[in-house]
Amino acid sequence: MDILVCCEESQRVCIAFRNKGHNAYSCDLQMCSGNHPEWHIVADCLKIINGNVHFFTEDGKSHFIGKRWDMIIAFPPCTYFSRVNFFNYYRHGVFNQKRFDESRKYVDLFLAIYNADCEKICIENPLPISLFKSILPPYSMRLQPFEFGEPYSKLTCLWLKNLPYLMPTLFCLEYKPFVVINGNMTDLDNKTIAERSKFRSKTFPGVALAMSEQWG
Repeated sequence: MDILVCCEESQRVCIAFRNKGHNAYSCDLQMCSGNHPEWHIVADCLKIINGNVHFFTEDGKSHFIGKRWDMIIAFPPCTYFSRVNFFNYYRHGVFNQKRFDESRKYVDLFLAIYNADCEKICIENPLPISLFKSILPPYSMRLQPFEFGEPYSKLTCLWLKNLPYLMPTLFCLEYKPFVVINGNMTDLDNKTIAERSKFRSKTFPGVALAMSEQWG
């Protein structure tokens, strides 16, 4: 299958599908950290999301998809949607209209991916705050990393089109919250907020493997 993995610089999902023999590409505004520039597109995913398109991978080579993508898996930025950032919408009891207006571009990105010309679509994001429940379509399912062999909890939602629910593969009975505070996960004390966010956004290998095995 021809698979586009949007908003993924880590390439974990892309590589998992490549290992299963699929023609998968990751796409992000950032260069990849997965060490496979030949499979990574540095571009706005909306420019290529509907297929029938020429594009260049990070290694400078040209490619052509002469039809729509067979599957799209996307991890759009969730900074404005997650419950962690709910307090940013209210300052001293006053609604922050400016921040809400800024969030619209992320809502538009989410909806553009969700409505792309592709039969099979998966979008991953945290549980959205109530402000966006009437704007975004309802999510299809929720999952936890500890259901896929990862010793962490981090509630995640999937919005699915023509894809089955992702079934758990290996339950970890002992797990802890996936957080990056004071070096709890790794030595990130001297990293910027953006770098910590980038670390937290990477797909767990167990989840990426399950996607490739069950949907590939």
